[in-house]
Amino acid sequence: MNKRELVEAIADRVGDRKTATEAVNAVIDAIQKAVAGGDKVSITGFGAFEMVNKPARTARNPSTGAEINVAESWAPKFRPGSDFKELVNEGGKKNRQEEVNTADRRTPGPSRPGRPRVRIRACRRRAPGTWTA
Repeated sequence: MNKRELVEAIADRVGDRKTATEAVNAVIDAIQKAVAGGDKVSITGFGAFEMVNKPARTARNPSTGAEINVAESWAPKFRPGSDFKELVNEGGKKNRQEEVNTADRRTPGPSRPGRPRVRIRACRRRAPGTWTA
């Protein structure tokens, strides 16, 4: 789901696409400004957005093996809440069960009983650009 699809989903519940767009933009803007300012944004049941410090370190260039100094940086981090984790876990189990059920309904392949085996002959190359079977 991208931002446009999120706006459409909210518009279905709110009834107006313009209001839904403004709401999505307002929420995203508020979260971004708060996290950039160093605040932690916690939404009960959903998760928490926060800013984390990545200290300066030395890394190695994989092609030359030379050491490189990497500067300190700050990055946003999202930690999902327990309700969100549980919902995703249940959805994953349901999707996994659907995959298993779909795999059982597939047409039998060559190695499965009930379908004739087909022998494929290898082709031999005679001259540039021509093939024979």
